Order: sequence, then structure tokens, then C-alpha cells
Amino acid sequence: MRRGIYLLEEVEFHPMNSRRPLEYLRWLTEYKREDDRLEAGAHGLTAGMSIRSREIDLVGAFYAVGITGHPQFKVVTLWDCHGGWDGGWRQMLEIYDDVQKNLFLSDIDDLRHGAFSRPLGAAPGSPAVADLLAEGYAAPLYLFESAQVRPGAALDYLDAVREERAPILADHGHRLVGSYEVQFCDTEAVTLWGTDIDAHLGLQRARDAALGLDDEAEPDHRLVGWRKQARRFLDGPWRETLLSPYPGSKLAPAP
Repeated sequence: MRRGIYLLEEVEFHPMNSRRPLEYLRWLTEYKREDDRLEAGAHGLTAGMSIRSREIDLVGAFYAVGITGHPQFKVVTLWDCHGGWDGGWRQMLEIYDDVQKNLFLSDIDDLRHGAFSRPLGAAPGSPAVADLLAEGYAAPLYLFESAQVRPGAALDYLDAVREERAPILADHGHRLVGSYEVQFCDTEAVTLWGTDIDAHLGLQRARDAALGLDDEAEPDHRLVGWRKQARRFLDGPWRETLLSPYPGSKLAPAP
């Protein structure tokens, strides 16, 4: 079985105009629904729409919950490169072979302020998003983690997440959706978890209680223990933020 390859993109919108993220999410999800009707392997670069392909699959489109630490406003997208390196990833690279003028034409010109992409390789034991979608899984809220690790320690960290942290978070209503080594660098790992508001709040209170900061909730000392364990691998910033799935995207609950 070949490794799953994904792309995670963070898109920011300035000045602070709340309609721009909505316009972008609506545009993106609508045109990718059209791509789902393409034949397997069919792809091409078109003016205004960038690359059209069903193998470059928009599996998640999220509005970032700004109060949890994101810049306002931000959209996060997760793309599944069907077929891995030789599939959707190759198709994305091919648009840069003989740079054509339609590469620079887009229906969303002047809508985005900036974007940052992370190519992701699935870690051993990471769920395949395609399997989750086939199962019908979707969550009303997602937890997005970016961790800077010691050089070369990304897979070790993610193995510890799978073995030690995932069972703890599962007890608090969080399901591991993806566990990824960021490609073309050796210092970053990304995880994505499905959850809901009640589970998110319960997790925060259980940790507070374990720290002696909430005497009205049941403490879970494993949460504090995990953070100490995680520091064996970390070598810089670690951050978790929340994402709300845009209605109509594949990882969003059905309306």
C-alpha cells in the first residue's frame, strides 16, 4: 500500500471583510463538486479555475475559529491526492511544466490576501480520509494541531500520538482523522481530530481539573502527562486551533 499524500492550505483574507471567506468557500466547494463528475485521470489547467481533476480531491474546507488562535479571517483546506505521489500530486506538478498564461488567471484574483501550503505524508497508522468518507464520518468541529519537532523526529512524535495520545482523546470524544509528516522539511508534524463542542469543552475542563484549576470537573491526569511526554519530541512552537467545516464540504455533517 502506497503512502497517502495530502495538501493542507491556509488562506488569509485582508482587510477584515467577513464576506470574502464565504465567497471563497462557496466558490471552491462548488467547482470541486463539478470535478467529482470528471472521468478518472482526466485533468487539465483551465483559465479561471486552476487545475480540474477528481484525483485532487477537496476532502475538507473549514472556516478557522479565530478565538482559538487563528488570524481573522482564515480558511483551511485539506486535499487528498488520490494515487499518492504518482497520482494527484503529479497532476498538480504538471501545471508548472511549461508555465502557461492561464496559470496566472483566476476567478478569485484579489479575493485572497495570502496562502500557505503544507504537503503532507500520512504517518504509519494514520486513517485514510477516503476510508472515513466511505464510512460516512463527519464531525461538527475539528481540532488542528501543528507541532515543531526536533529535526527528524516527526514520525517518532506521530507514533507516540497514535499510541499514547489518541486513546486519551478518544475517551474525551475526539477521533484521529489524520496524522501527517510535513514533507520537504524535517521539523513539523500535523494532526487533525474530529470532535464537537461538548467534547471540546469537557477536554479543557478535565485538563484544568488535573492542574488543580477546576474543582467542579473530573480530572484526567493523563492529559497533563501527555504534554510532558510530548516535550521529548518538540523543539519549538506547538499549537492547536479549531476548525468549523463549511456546509457541503466532504468532512462536514450532512445538513
